[in-house]
Amino acid sequence: MMDGRQALLVVLSGPSGVGKGTVCRKLIESNPNMTVSVSVTTRPMRPGEVDGKDYFFRSREEFSRMVRDGEFLEYTRVFGTHCYGTPRKYVTERLSEGRDVILEIDVQGGLRVKEVCPEAVLVFLAPPSMEELKHRLVSRGTESEESIERRTEVAYTEMRCITAYDYVVINSTVDDAVVGMEAIVHAEKSRVARSVDLISLLLEGCETV
Repeated sequence: MMDGRQALLVVLSGPSGVGKGTVCRKLIESNPNMTVSVSVTTRPMRPGEVDGKDYFFRSREEFSRMVRDGEFLEYTRVFGTHCYGTPRKYVTERLSEGRDVILEIDVQGGLRVKEVCPEAVLVFLAPPSMEELKHRLVSRGTESEESIERRTEVAYTEMRCITAYDYVVINSTVDDAVVGMEAIVHAEKSRVARSVDLISLLLEGCETV
């Protein structure tokens, strides 16, 4: 609580291709007191990746142990591929340092975090339209037509979860989306319930009438 306000846990979700990673990077660049949580994964490390920076790379056995010991805020096992999870200890340590933490995770993961951390603020990053989302997926040049159709179908399902989130930000441009995110963070951190220590400082010396 660097300014007497409670550090914020923010969940950022949205369909594939909407630009979550880009918005997160820009947000962190502009706000040094914010950090993005590092996830645990069972997938192999890729060239140039660093353990503890890009991901915490763990074996399936270690991942399963972490699940049993309740070390994740949320986790997912992708059938036939790899496992991913948000480490509880990493997040709580950053929050205790007074840093706002952003969780860039999928919709179902976001809803699970809300169950175990009711104080978390859930933000849904949405495209200007589904047509624009599909255009962005095509523009990547890395997806097959079949993959794009599958991701688009999943996106429609995820979009139906918007009403379970606290806020929605439209990613028309990255800069506009970052401004929207900053406004949400500022508003949430200004809540009286999150400013108990700040209020105590402000009221020091005030005489009871």
